[in-house]
Amino acid sequence: MDPATLIRMANDIARNLAPQGEAAAIAATAQHIRDFWDPRMRAGILAADRTALSPIAAAAVAAISPAR
Repeated sequence: MDPATLIRMANDIARNLAPQGEAAAIAATAQHIRDFWDPRMRAGILAADRTALSPIAAAAVAAISPAR
């Protein structure tokens, strides 16, 4: 899957969860990515240029990073 699509998807998830509040939305977005994205998708978003991610999506992706 191409990085632009993964970024769009992560931003969409984060936008839908944003009404929960920033901290809850970050945690829920990260959990959604862990639970529903296959390993290739997770690897793709971790390798992508993250500058186009929303702040919530960027924090969620950082939270799933294996370096953490």
